[in-house]
Amino acid sequence: MENQRLLIWATFGMLLWMTYQAWVADYGPSATASQSETPAAQVEPAAADDGGIPALPVDAADAPALTSTDTAAPGLDGLPQTTDDTAPPVIRVRTDVLDVDISTMGGTLTRANLLRYPVHKDQPGVHVELLSPGAIDYGLIRTGLNDAGDGAKADHNARYRSEQTEYQLGTGDELVVPLSWSSGQGVTVEKTLRFTRGSYRIDIAHLVINDGDTVWSGAEYAQLRRRTSMNERSMFDVDSYSTDGPIIYDGQKSEKLERDDLLSDGPFAIKATSGWVGAIQHHFLSAVVPPADGQYNYSVAASNGIFTASLIQTPIVNVVPGGEHEFETTAFVGPKLQSQLEEISPSLKLTVDYGWLTIISQPLFWLLSKVYSLVANWGLAIILVTILIKGVFYKLTEASGRSMAKMREIQPRMKALQDRYKDDRQALSQAMMELYKREKVNPAAGCLPILIQMPFFLAFYWVLLESVEMRQAPFAFWLTDLSSRDPYFILPIIMGAAMLGQQRLNPVPGDPVQAKVMQVMPIIFTAFFAFFPSGLVLYWVTNTLLSIAQQWYINKVVHEEAAARKGIKKTKDTKEKPTP
Repeated sequence: MENQRLLIWATFGMLLWMTYQAWVADYGPSATASQSETPAAQVEPAAADDGGIPALPVDAADAPALTSTDTAAPGLDGLPQTTDDTAPPVIRVRTDVLDVDISTMGGTLTRANLLRYPVHKDQPGVHVELLSPGAIDYGLIRTGLNDAGDGAKADHNARYRSEQTEYQLGTGDELVVPLSWSSGQGVTVEKTLRFTRGSYRIDIAHLVINDGDTVWSGAEYAQLRRRTSMNERSMFDVDSYSTDGPIIYDGQKSEKLERDDLLSDGPFAIKATSGWVGAIQHHFLSAVVPPADGQYNYSVAASNGIFTASLIQTPIVNVVPGGEHEFETTAFVGPKLQSQLEEISPSLKLTVDYGWLTIISQPLFWLLSKVYSLVANWGLAIILVTILIKGVFYKLTEASGRSMAKMREIQPRMKALQDRYKDDRQALSQAMMELYKREKVNPAAGCLPILIQMPFFLAFYWVLLESVEMRQAPFAFWLTDLSSRDPYFILPIIMGAAMLGQQRLNPVPGDPVQAKVMQVMPIIFTAFFAFFPSGLVLYWVTNTLLSIAQQWYINKVVHEEAAARKGIKKTKDTKEKPTP
């Protein structure tokens, strides 16, 4: 009984802690909100940094390191603005999933809207915007070449030429946007941005053609600039549990970088192979992933509300007169669809953070995805996977179910012992232990189902919270978004009723305090689960109903076995009784 009581209070404490976290998120200090939820007047002004070109790597044989600044000055909102009286033309690119603006100044990605992901389900025309020139959701991805010469450079300040101002994906699977630049001294650069149907991947290439008289020496670089801020959190909106911020991968592990740490400790810099840099916005990701076999210098710096993540190839590349060389890198701007992330780099899946339960959450998501591919409904997939999990652990939980059924059968005898030894707790404890031993009952066995369920419960929670595939996913009837709470609280009420039904199948605790806790537990759980993602509540309801069915069947079998034993004993006693 002590073990059961400890488990009950541990579960109760965990739920209290989760509720407290949500309360702090709701009513504690909050930072700047996202564009979709906060007026512009509340946004903290961001101080501009020079956004300079990353310095070339240097060794004894290389050219000296270079520094460069943007042809930009701080605007009234603190963001970089061009000093040129003539704004560079913008190329608009539209695919089946992306609506992108590319500036002819450097071929920079200045805006990216996700056409299949509305900010709110009831506003399908307002799409998530990961890159933007605006003050609130400011973000861009620059790519360019830095060379060792003193002349013009094909960097993010270079003016590229384009034959068109609009490109749209047609019937084919690829869309290529070509740009060109000339140094005026025999070096030309052909820059191409390649888009693919259904994909948020953007392949970027710089082809250096040296028709001059001297060797061209330089390296490719990229910069991801993004406003970093903490959204206002709300337990009514799962999508609000996000922090805009940088993440970096050094070839072995990923690390999320905090803005305050970057401001206090200075830029974070590493040299790595198979690395990348990115910006996480909960379900969404902006990232730059260079070729896996190349070595790059990486750095991340912050200035107030803006961080700049940079990478530059090392060592530098020499292109002799009459030669050419192509630099390639990949940008990703879109939802954290794990299948697409893995195609670019297996390590990019680390941006989907399931926390310390990744070992359960990752296989669980894989199984959910496989089931979803068959039934095409995430809610139905949750139900079927819950049934599969229950089936896998059936034998393990059957033993505890039988023990609880036996406890139920011997409850009248336990009550008699409690009445007999009500003034002698030591004698009562000894008598109860002898009864448990004689009837082969383990009182602690009832804890096992909950211990098994809790890791899967928490794993389901993180899968629903972190997997963009679940975002705004409908189930049936009034449940139109499994990643947010039930709007009418119907499912939590069903869950509470199911828990009450489950209690009726279990033995009543002998401890009055424990019995009262068990009575109010369904009410407490209903209140807690009212604000959890409806997909999580759907899992718990399904699991509870399956547990009821399992325990009812076990109770029936154990009762029949007990009745049979009584019948045998009665028959035996009758036969052994001497006739008069």
